[in-house]
Amino acid sequence: MKKKLGLVSLTLVTASILAACGGGDKDASEEKQTLIISTFGLEEDKMQEDVFKPFEEKYNVDIVLETGTSSERLTKLKSNPNSTVDVIELSQSNAADGVSADLFEKIDSSKAPNMDNLIDSAKELAADGSGPAYTLNSIGIVYNKKTTEIKEWDDLWDSSLKGKISIPDITTTFGPAMVYLASSHKDVELTTDNGKAAFEGITDLAPNVVKTYSKSSDLANMFQSGEITAAVVGDFAVPLITESNPDVAYVVPESGTYANFNTININKNSKNKDLAYKYIDWRLSQEVQEKTAGSLNEAPTNKNVVLDEETAKNKTYGDVAQRTNKVDSIFVNKNLESWINQWNRILNK
Repeated sequence: MKKKLGLVSLTLVTASILAACGGGDKDASEEKQTLIISTFGLEEDKMQEDVFKPFEEKYNVDIVLETGTSSERLTKLKSNPNSTVDVIELSQSNAADGVSADLFEKIDSSKAPNMDNLIDSAKELAADGSGPAYTLNSIGIVYNKKTTEIKEWDDLWDSSLKGKISIPDITTTFGPAMVYLASSHKDVELTTDNGKAAFEGITDLAPNVVKTYSKSSDLANMFQSGEITAAVVGDFAVPLITESNPDVAYVVPESGTYANFNTININKNSKNKDLAYKYIDWRLSQEVQEKTAGSLNEAPTNKNVVLDEETAKNKTYGDVAQRTNKVDSIFVNKNLESWINQWNRILNK
């Protein structure tokens, strides 16, 4: 089922040939359309099975995927005003950046009725016409329970972990959360000094960091090889890491965590906005979110989805959701360029 962008032109040519050979008497609405979706590229087989293929069958659509990290794909969209992407799934911070850059259609919630069923925090996020959130995730700590025990964020600064931990790079979804954590470690509210204390905390943490990572899938190999003992990771990647190494445990500190919403936006230059709205409504539906909660470890944003204890495990749901703190995306984006420079000087020498 994996499709490449190069198939778009082939699909359109094929449709034209079929119309010329007798398909022209079909109503235009019955002709197969193409929807180009920019997304994260995690668990693609499961995404095909539970999200893309059923949508294709229901709406007579061919879905073409563009995959990559959130920041990579946003940068690509920014640099190409003629992009053919219709729908883009991004982290909260990158979505806020895209809104500021006027890249997206202002969302009309009446065209995606399932937006009425969003949890309150997700409704607040979309109140200004921003793309709605289809899942909520947060960070915790994975660690080798045979060699160490970690309960709180401050434990990451312990000298016994010298050269043994990995943290998300500053440019990733949860990179800015590390700045928040480091500022908290120094007992300073991040917004009061624009990160000065935070980067003192990052400097203190640096001896323990053997590597920063851009793809959470890399962590499974690092744990397997013994390269790291602990890592800060988004909960969406926990099954991938723990299933490949039974010695690894996951903890969300009682002191709290930092949340991220993954959102769906429509490229304002899309030629398929009606179909894009159908996809948004599909992604927010109870039917789909019940499936992806199990197969993709996505915490639901549809308030009608109720998870059993096993399915809720390792998700930003219930008690964990109550302990989440907000990352101010506008504040982050305002300071990010400076933070990246400081981060690279400290950790990516």
